[in-house]
Amino acid sequence: MMLSFAKMHGLGNDFMVVDGATQQVFFTEGQIRKLADRHRGIGFDQLLLIEAPQQPDVDFHYRIFNADGTEVEQCGNGARCLARFVRQMGLTWKHKIRVSTIKGIMNLQIMRNGLVSADMGIPELIPEKIPLRYAEQAIHYSVNLEGMDIQFGAVSMGNPHCVLTVEDVSMADVDKVGGALTEHSLFPQGANIGFMQVAAHDEIRLRVYERGVGETQACGTGACASAVVGRLQHNMAQKVRVYLPGGHLHIEWPGEGQALKMMGPAEFVYQGLIEL
Repeated sequence: MMLSFAKMHGLGNDFMVVDGATQQVFFTEGQIRKLADRHRGIGFDQLLLIEAPQQPDVDFHYRIFNADGTEVEQCGNGARCLARFVRQMGLTWKHKIRVSTIKGIMNLQIMRNGLVSADMGIPELIPEKIPLRYAEQAIHYSVNLEGMDIQFGAVSMGNPHCVLTVEDVSMADVDKVGGALTEHSLFPQGANIGFMQVAAHDEIRLRVYERGVGETQACGTGACASAVVGRLQHNMAQKVRVYLPGGHLHIEWPGEGQALKMMGPAEFVYQGLIEL
């Protein structure tokens, strides 16, 4: 079958976006891995599959698959690209869009300046709900990794995140430490590992090792997680700018028990057809 798709990115975090509402499509893990190959396929960090709504109060349902074929719960950069995609492809004419994921409902808004705002919900800090194998909730956790005592913060933004504070993010051993922590037994479902440098009271510099992908140019939920951990551990501002290798995002989080908002760009690269 011939499948229509779009290639998109949010700050360099790139996606294959597929309209599964008007096309009948099913992907195996093997197909996704082949499509994600940057030399023999389309190449992407995640595949986004947009489906018809599963409940009456939402506009679309959306699923996220990592480059290794595994399905994951949430993707902030992907959510912004979804909003831009459904508008540009004529699937909706709304500027405010409500979508469901396997973790809940998100509200997205396409702003007049072209940026997309996403209500990311209330960050989850209870260990068993992240999930994190720790008995009690804390601001600081620790783990011994190859003789190193590593301090971190943990939060779920619909998907699990572990955030380490580093002095200089450019010097962080993202591949080695991130690769080891993402599969650590502390995280029964794996985790995305963020390396955060607090550059100012309202500014974070961040690199993220994403589970099932590796280091990416940007991670939207990772930026949200860093803002949460930065506010809890370092008393950072309610509104922060998070600078990633691919660009920056605006994050606003009033504090524990409150919803978090993210705003940033979503870009089309091209549209195409591929035979499955």
